Amino acid sequence: MGTRKTTTGTVKGRLTSATRLAEKPIEMPGGMRERISDKAYELWEQRGRQDGHALRDWLEAETIMMKEIQKARE
Repeated sequence: MGTRKTTTGTVKGRLTSATRLAEKPIEMPGGMRERISDKAYELWEQRGRQDGHALRDWLEAETIMMKEIQKARE
C-alpha cells in the first residue's frame, strides 16, 4: 500500500494527529455543553421536531451561546 499525504503529515496505516483530535471530545467550560444541547433541542422543537438537522441545530445553538457570552462580557 502506498503512502497517503494528509494535512498533518505523511502516514502509512496509522492514525493521523487530526484523526486522534477528532476522536477526543473538546472540553468546554462547566455547563456549556448542556446549555448548547438545551438550545439545540429548543431549535429542533421550534422547527416542528423535524429530524435530519441535528448538526445544523447544534452549530446554530453554539453560535447563539457564543453571542450571548460575548454580549455578557461587553
